[in-house]
Amino acid sequence: MASGWAPDGAVQDQIDDTVADAVMIARARLPAGEGQTCCAECGEQIPEGRRRAVPGVRTCVECQSARDARQVTPGINRRGSKDSQLR
Repeated sequence: MASGWAPDGAVQDQIDDTVADAVMIARARLPAGEGQTCCAECGEQIPEGRRRAVPGVRTCVECQSARDARQVTPGINRRGSKDSQLR
């Protein structure tokens, strides 16, 4: 049920767009190209199982976990609230 000027299904369209954007960002972060046998950050050996599971891997599990913890993904405000438009 739409309210105001929003068409039917507008909320689901916003959810679908948000999910599609998140998938696109995640795919862009995937490593590409030739993988390494040693971690680019700490120099430790990357296990064979990780190299097979993640083609193009350049970091060990510990270093990648630390990198993932530092990443901040900006949110996209699709709601168009008055407060967000005034900023």
